[in-house]
Amino acid sequence: MNFMELPENLPVPTDDGAAAHLQGLFLPALALPATDGSTVSLNELHGRWVIYIYPMTGRPGLPLPEGWDGIPGARGCTPQSCGFRDHHAELAALHTGVFGLSVQSTEVQREARERLHLPFQLLSDTGLQLKHALRLPTFSVTGMECFKRLTLIVQDGQIAKVFYPVFPPDSNVVEVLAWLHNADD
Repeated sequence: MNFMELPENLPVPTDDGAAAHLQGLFLPALALPATDGSTVSLNELHGRWVIYIYPMTGRPGLPLPEGWDGIPGARGCTPQSCGFRDHHAELAALHTGVFGLSVQSTEVQREARERLHLPFQLLSDTGLQLKHALRLPTFSVTGMECFKRLTLIVQDGQIAKVFYPVFPPDSNVVEVLAWLHNADD
């Protein structure tokens, strides 16, 4: 299975309004483990950050959960991450940092970060703390609860922009960059 390619005819997620309340909120006082061994306190982030939140990254040699491709918006975490990797220099030139975030463990996230050569950290929220603090949308599959895919642009701890739903995920970084360029004009 090639996680870099999106299968044709993936179901398109619809805006169910589950993220409509987020813009303008401040990030909560949560400390999440990062792939470099540090802990990131979300409420202490200064400057501008993109936090792309995704269900889970597929791992070579392991099958995706049963029915994964049929869940609107589930497939595409690897292409989304690689998009942010490939445009990292452009984001940095716009004074914007990047974090990826999912419910996967730090060990799983670390493997993905190394395999995909990501120049930024991935955060693990295995306890769904951010879901509870911000009422983030999730879905369940094979007994596992995952975040629905969304992207936040945060300025000094406050959510300035929400992209939801995100589809196709490999184009998310282009939408983010367009918004950032317009915000800076």
